[in-house]
Amino acid sequence: MAVRRVRRIIRKLDPWTVLKAAFVFNLIMGLVFVLGMWVMWSLVLQKGIPDKIIDLFEAVTVTLTIDGPLYFRITVILAIIGVIGMTAFMTLGAVIYNLISDLVGGVEITVLEESYNVGPGQPASQPRRSVWRPFPQPNVARTQPEPERERVAR
Repeated sequence: MAVRRVRRIIRKLDPWTVLKAAFVFNLIMGLVFVLGMWVMWSLVLQKGIPDKIIDLFEAVTVTLTIDGPLYFRITVILAIIGVIGMTAFMTLGAVIYNLISDLVGGVEITVLEESYNVGPGQPASQPRRSVWRPFPQPNVARTQPEPERERVAR
């Protein structure tokens, strides 16, 4: 298999496509953040850490109240703000990239393109076509002839 280097230039990013992709990505990351915080809070509660922290603050005569549902609401609000903010930031980045690429010509990348060995007489740009042809029939008489076929490449 032969490999050749090909230079490509990325000149434009479609802001609408970036907006959609960034929104889906950030939405998934926001859900991961909220679920991760929920699992961590559940583990902390199982170990009794909030009660130990409250006992520690009461020993120093400071009043502390731990409110799990309030913390969860704050986490969800932060996740929503993060999804909206990061989506807007990524879309703005695409617009700024388009403006800058008009000045400097874009980003040039080098990719490796694989080419497969092709049979003799077969041009590399045309796909192979297959034709089904029946096998030659033997001299043995059959009661029900069934055509057998073989695959022949042209």
